[in-house]
Amino acid sequence: MIRNTSAGDASNLAWFKSSYSSSSEGDSCVEVATTSSAVHVRDSKTIEGPRLALASDAWTDFVAYVSGN
Repeated sequence: MIRNTSAGDASNLAWFKSSYSSSSEGDSCVEVATTSSAVHVRDSKTIEGPRLALASDAWTDFVAYVSGN
């Protein structure tokens, strides 16, 4: 995990939600944005709030874990 969430310029990121994100509230979701060095994660309800920046290999491991692969 990259602990310095200001790594890279996070102001110009292209954020997107998962196609699996559909709830009655519509905005209850995490959003991700990718750069060459990290995957950035934020809460879609608090876009100016805290963010995580994960190294690409950490993101790959996380996705494999939560998907059961």
